Amino acid sequence: MTPTLYLLCGKIAAGKSTLAKRLAARPATVLISEDRWNATLFPDEIRTIEDYGRYSSRVRAAMGPHVVALLKAGLSVVLDFQANTLAVRGWMRTLIDGSGAAHELHFLDLPDETCKRRLSERNATGEHPYQASDADYDLFTRYFVPPSADEGFNVVVHKE
Repeated sequence: MTPTLYLLCGKIAAGKSTLAKRLAARPATVLISEDRWNATLFPDEIRTIEDYGRYSSRVRAAMGPHVVALLKAGLSVVLDFQANTLAVRGWMRTLIDGSGAAHELHFLDLPDETCKRRLSERNATGEHPYQASDADYDLFTRYFVPPSADEGFNVVVHKE
């Protein structure tokens, strides 16, 4: 089986982490969660979108060589990091190029109303490491850029 890097693109509460867990159930597949790493390494330090940008870039810098090594060792990796901007997808492209692995970019293309409803439900459970308000959702969504064909990813689209 060819090692594969699974990537996830979708707005807050679109279901990226839920899909990541399903993908990671495949044999010889490792799940790496950005939210878990950020919450563990930087508890109570991520309060703004600027904080998120700063700290998540540190996690990406540390994790990149590790992900490449796992893929080169023959394991598949589900990278539960948001692939929501051109810059982050550019970083992900370096992992693909550096490892020679196959890849799939899973794009969860859901309407804002569905994501906001799911966000409210997720917040109510208290199980997610981050609580986001509707205002946070709107702020992060301003930076969201759907994947385009010219980026060269193997995109798998998920609706509802």
